[in-house]
Amino acid sequence: MIDGFELSDHARFQMQERNIQPSWLTETLSAPDRLLPLADSHGNTHYLKQISDFGGRWLRVIVNPTVNPQRVVTVFFDRRVK
Repeated sequence: MIDGFELSDHARFQMQERNIQPSWLTETLSAPDRLLPLADSHGNTHYLKQISDFGGRWLRVIVNPTVNPQRVVTVFFDRRVK
């Protein structure tokens, strides 16, 4: 995990359920292909990265930036992103 971020219990569970590799999460947080600040009504930041090792699908990592360390709320492959 990257310094300055922590995983919520929900995000940890979703990574396990969805077979999301920790390295993919690290890559997405450290070098996102897209960064969407204030992307939802909760003021969360969305980090997106295309994961070539997973068929080029887009990994979306939703982060609460208002706490320290920033909290990864959830993580999933987003079929809507093109």
